[in-house]
Amino acid sequence: MASAHSIAAVSVLDAASKQATLPSSSSSSSALYPLSSLRSKPRQQLLSLRSVALKGRVKAQAKEAEASPSPVGVGDAFSNVKHLLLPVIDRNPYLSEGTRQAAATTTSLAKKYGADITVVVIDEEKRESSSEHETQVSNIRWHLSEGGFEEFKLLERLGEGKKATAIIGEVADELKMELVVMSMEAIHSKYIDANLLAEFIPCPVLLLPL
Repeated sequence: MASAHSIAAVSVLDAASKQATLPSSSSSSSALYPLSSLRSKPRQQLLSLRSVALKGRVKAQAKEAEASPSPVGVGDAFSNVKHLLLPVIDRNPYLSEGTRQAAATTTSLAKKYGADITVVVIDEEKRESSSEHETQVSNIRWHLSEGGFEEFKLLERLGEGKKATAIIGEVADELKMELVVMSMEAIHSKYIDANLLAEFIPCPVLLLPL
C-alpha cells in the first residue's frame, strides 16, 4: 500500500510540474513564455515577428512625417508680391519672343496673386519713327489684355542715354517695385548687363529662360 501511495504522489507532482511549465491555450497574448519555448519556435515564425515589428516602425515614421510641416513651395514665394515691373527693351514694334514671354508670365503672376503691373519702355536712343513706337505700345496693351489686364501703368524712358539696367533700377526704386520680370533674351542681346543687375535693381529679378 505504501508503494502505491508513493507512485500516485510522484505521478501527481509530475503532472503538476508539466502543467506549470506549459503555457495555457486560454492565456493572453502578453503572457511570458519560457526561454526554451522561444528557442524551439521555427525560424519562419521568428521572422514573421520581426516583420510585424518593422511594419510598426514604418507606420510610426509615416505618422511623424505627416505631422511635420511641409516645406514652402516655390510658387508661394510670390504670394506677398503686389507690384510687378515689366521692362520692354527691344526695338521690335511687334515685340520680340522674349518680351512676349515676359508679358505672359507677368500677367499670370499678377492675376494669381492679385498684383498690379507697371510697364517701362526703355530705349537709350531716340527713335526716328514715332509710328513704330505707337505700334509697340499698342502691342504691349494687346498682350497684357490677353492675360486679363486692361489697366496697368505705362512709363517711357526714351532717348535719355542711360543704360537700361540703371533705368530699371531707378524705376524699381522710385515706385517700390517688388519683382522685375524679364527674359534672358535681354541679356543675350546685350541690352542688360547681368553683372549690374544686383547692383542697380533693389528687388528680386525673375529671369525667364528662352
